Amino acid sequence: MPIRITLPDGSIKEYDQPVSALQVATEISPRLAEAALCAEIDGNLYDLGQILDKDASLVLHTFKTPVGKDIYWHSTAHLMAQAVKQLFPQVKVTIGPAIEQGFYYDFDRDEPFTEEELARIEERMNELSAQNLPYQRRELSKDEALDIFAKLGEDYKLEILAGIPDTDIISTYQQGDFLDLCRGPHIQHTGKIKFVKLLKSSGAYWRGDEKNKMLQRIYGISFPTAKELDEYLEFLKQAALRDHRKLGKDLDLFSINDEVGPGLVLWHPNGAMIRHLIEAYWKDEHLKRGYKLVYTPHVGRSNLWETSGHLGFYKENMYSAMDVEGQDYYIKPMNCPFHIAIYNTNLHSYRELPIRLGELGTVYRYERSGVLHGLMRVRGFTQDDAHIICTPEQLDEEVEKLIVFALDMLKHFGFKEFLIYLSTMPDAAVGDPQDWDTATESLRQSLEKLGLAYEVDKGGGAFYGPKIDIKIKDALGRAWQCTTIQFDFNEPTRFDMHYIGRDNAQHRPFMIHRAILGSVERFFATLLEYHAGNLPLWLAPVQMMILPITEEQLPYARSVEEKLRERGFRCEVDPRHEKIGYKIRDAELKKIPFMCVLGKKEEENGTLTLRQHTVGDLGAMNLHGAVEKLRALT
Repeated sequence: MPIRITLPDGSIKEYDQPVSALQVATEISPRLAEAALCAEIDGNLYDLGQILDKDASLVLHTFKTPVGKDIYWHSTAHLMAQAVKQLFPQVKVTIGPAIEQGFYYDFDRDEPFTEEELARIEERMNELSAQNLPYQRRELSKDEALDIFAKLGEDYKLEILAGIPDTDIISTYQQGDFLDLCRGPHIQHTGKIKFVKLLKSSGAYWRGDEKNKMLQRIYGISFPTAKELDEYLEFLKQAALRDHRKLGKDLDLFSINDEVGPGLVLWHPNGAMIRHLIEAYWKDEHLKRGYKLVYTPHVGRSNLWETSGHLGFYKENMYSAMDVEGQDYYIKPMNCPFHIAIYNTNLHSYRELPIRLGELGTVYRYERSGVLHGLMRVRGFTQDDAHIICTPEQLDEEVEKLIVFALDMLKHFGFKEFLIYLSTMPDAAVGDPQDWDTATESLRQSLEKLGLAYEVDKGGGAFYGPKIDIKIKDALGRAWQCTTIQFDFNEPTRFDMHYIGRDNAQHRPFMIHRAILGSVERFFATLLEYHAGNLPLWLAPVQMMILPITEEQLPYARSVEEKLRERGFRCEVDPRHEKIGYKIRDAELKKIPFMCVLGKKEEENGTLTLRQHTVGDLGAMNLHGAVEKLRALT
């Protein structure tokens, strides 16, 4: 009986004897065989040499697929480890995974790698690539693996092996003189790795735990073509210019001070103004849409977090308890239990629903120091939290309103392209499966009714409910997580939430947890990077800088400032004894949207000369004309 191999397009190839995935690729197209990096057989990943000896589905992954990139970068991590071991034999290897963009490998070495050493490692990688060393897989018992890595003196591999069940089959990969513990799969040989760039070195704790030894991590990227590498390096250059940490410093928006504490943000006046504008808009829009604003404490008694389940499942991310009159209190990591407590204060009828509670609530979560990243990953942040408590009959309408609300709000901040994901029920889930089906279908129908393209993340929902995630896409093609619309079948049961239905009986409400901006801090960083610091006029902390040419025009400048402020514009006078060209350049660097140049002529005529950031001179006009132009842009 022939072996039938089903390809992604539905076509079937038949073979009279077992055949490798690479042979199938070669028969389809020699070009495909050259580009192929690994095989997916019946949903599982294998090396291209894997033999197909029975009917199966086959997908061949190239660098154009996410799986192919992952395998390519993982193989490059092994190549880098080989180069490091050759150049620095005393170094011990730990782990080296592929990541979203490239790869890294952690090494046990006391001193950091220098720029010169990274260049040497990169050069050796290119030499090894030219040797076309095959990645050879071997399967062995745990005892055999322990014996091999003990002889190599690779203590970290022994620690990894200790956590693997004794009955498991262990796999290793070897290219040339380098052997690594690895599940695989890998590319065929090192010669497929054409263009490599090692990007940086940094410290990283073993297993991400600061109680463990500090290792030295090397990050890198690799591509099959020089063009792809050049494009990526240009992307990094542009991303560095947009980095919110750099912009935050250049524009004097925020700082994070080690004396205050890592991951805790200090908002400077300009940053605080932008944040105020974001939050004021957020509040206004929520009030227009029938939300009730609430405020909740920063701490809560331990029994609250026991009921919510946080102490059982999330305690390692919560800050330690404080003793208050013999009771343990924890700093809140989430706002949900407080909103539920507000709801449960009173008995509710179905006639009152839906109830929409919203809060800009500051929470605190313990994040390891190694993952902290500017405003993107912090320990104290403000969530734009809201919880919608509704009946099953109200579900579809509320979900549809939420999606429209989220997209309207994000578009108001200038975002234009969105990626939408529908995450469904995972294997481990709480709640009635029928409720899961109802909620998931509500999310799906709302997206389709609104004509929105989306991807399904099968099994990607949280254990307590399905969700929609909305990511924004920026000018560099990066996707940033913002909105989450999340059902929760866990907390309503834990807190015994209910309402009185038409039948005068108690019913469990549906609860939707949603955050449109995500966290104010991360959204602020996303906004800065998306606009490269050139914020829309309505968000600019200083909308106009007034620039007197000499000290003689300073009184006139103050009067213009006063009149503009009376009309609702945020403006400042630059009183410094500097040349006007210097003041203009400084305002440009600060990305202030407009400048008002005032000289003797303007003072005599009661006019001003307006300049626009990155545009230039807009000419002389009276105050009314300037105000009209500004208002048209806000």
